[in-house]
Amino acid sequence: MMPRTGDAGRCRAADGVALGRLQVSAGDPVRGPGSGCADRAGGSCPPYAARTRRGSESKEYRIVKVGCIGLGDIAQKAYLPVLAAQPGIELHLQTRTPATLARIAEQHRIPDAQRHTDLDGLLAQGLDAAFVHAPTVVHPEIVTRLLEAGVPTYVDKPLAYELAESARLVELAEERGVSLAVGFNRRYAPAYAQCVEHPRELILMQKNRVGLPEEPRPMILDDFIHVVDTLRFLVPGTVDDVSVRARVEDGLLHHVVLQLAGDGFTALGVMNRLSGSTEEILEVSGQDSKRQVLNLADVVDHKGQPSLRRRGDWVPVARQRGIEQVVLAFLDAVRAGKVLSARDALATHELCEQVVREVERRGA
Repeated sequence: MMPRTGDAGRCRAADGVALGRLQVSAGDPVRGPGSGCADRAGGSCPPYAARTRRGSESKEYRIVKVGCIGLGDIAQKAYLPVLAAQPGIELHLQTRTPATLARIAEQHRIPDAQRHTDLDGLLAQGLDAAFVHAPTVVHPEIVTRLLEAGVPTYVDKPLAYELAESARLVELAEERGVSLAVGFNRRYAPAYAQCVEHPRELILMQKNRVGLPEEPRPMILDDFIHVVDTLRFLVPGTVDDVSVRARVEDGLLHHVVLQLAGDGFTALGVMNRLSGSTEEILEVSGQDSKRQVLNLADVVDHKGQPSLRRRGDWVPVARQRGIEQVVLAFLDAVRAGKVLSARDALATHELCEQVVREVERRGA
């Protein structure tokens, strides 16, 4: 049986939002929708090297040293535009490729002193926080070093390909009293977070690709994990039944279907890597009404007649996808000295491991 992830364990956006142990007011202008994790007591962050500066309105804020490790597509398209635009951030970049480092640093006007080609040089700066966007295979090594150095760490999903490594990192963070957060940004995407207030007797989420069958473990841990976590976020009660169906040919996973069921609800997660279309569709329905979210942007409400709400023309993609909100929530926790737990994120990894094993069994 999975841990409860429904309404009773979730801090609703109307009442306040939670990221691990951090509980913040819904009225705070920089917060996004909640992560779905109940506030947990105990623990505090180690001392930070942050300084304060008095702004033009005589309002003190902390200057936070933030490291971004790995400068691939996700970092460039989603995270760096948000981090580089934030006041009170001293942004440090780290990648082993000098040409990439120079190019990205120039784009964001990062000074030479804040550019690093190795982790040792980055850690020597006395970081207050770190964002890890390196390839998944090196997550355990990098995250371990950050946690051992007492640096609050946000890591792009997954924590690791192997469940034992993910559990070790969560335990290490708790032993050291250091924040560890996993980038499940869809919990913060406005269109998805608003679905928590809709009846959810039936939930269907599809995340499909074109011509991209893959080995089961990387496909599930790198991509399908978003579907798994979103279902866990949205289910309205305790899951007491889990089932998996899949098609595997020549060791490659073509499609996978996950069903989570409980008292009065069913949630289906689908990924088809030979779909003919790159798309993401979420539907929640109940009490003779349905809400449909297309590609995290357009929202269609159905109650007799469909009603379409399109994303505003000037809404940044990072805000639409929940990236901006989850980044700001993590940085708020750092400034407030709050310790964030990755225990709930680990539950998502545990369910993914269950899916992997069932898929591998069927493909054997």
